[in-house]
Amino acid sequence: MRCVATLCACAAYALPALAECDAGRVDLKGDWGAARFSVEVADDPRERSQGLMNREVMPRSAGMLFVYERPQRAVFWMKNTLIPLDMIFMDSAGTVTRIHENAIPLDLTGIDGGENVQFVLEINGGLAGRLGIVEGSVLRHPAIGPDAAWPCD
Repeated sequence: MRCVATLCACAAYALPALAECDAGRVDLKGDWGAARFSVEVADDPRERSQGLMNREVMPRSAGMLFVYERPQRAVFWMKNTLIPLDMIFMDSAGTVTRIHENAIPLDLTGIDGGENVQFVLEINGGLAGRLGIVEGSVLRHPAIGPDAAWPCD
């Protein structure tokens, strides 16, 4: 029964057809399939430092997209973050380079996304694994430049 519930939850993220890009949404795809999340965008230092702190819940199909001006080393922590999160680190083309699953709420340990990170998508903890999101998957969003692995239409 648990497997059936998991499959049903994941099927809700499957995309029969993908529409044009939208600033309030990201699309991810890979050999595993595709998923869509509504997102808040954190694209300035103040928004990035606040992130998802002090939130008690986040809708299942929601997340936050962190956008940096240029590729860099990105290290996150869970200070004042009350819900477990998956962190999906991407390069300037929007290609997933690293995934950290189930970051522990309130933990101050640094979560290193590595070098050359320009985008980070935070979603509810455990969801990346349930959907099958893996390194090499690609993300589509208007913030990704002309060299996007999956460009906007």
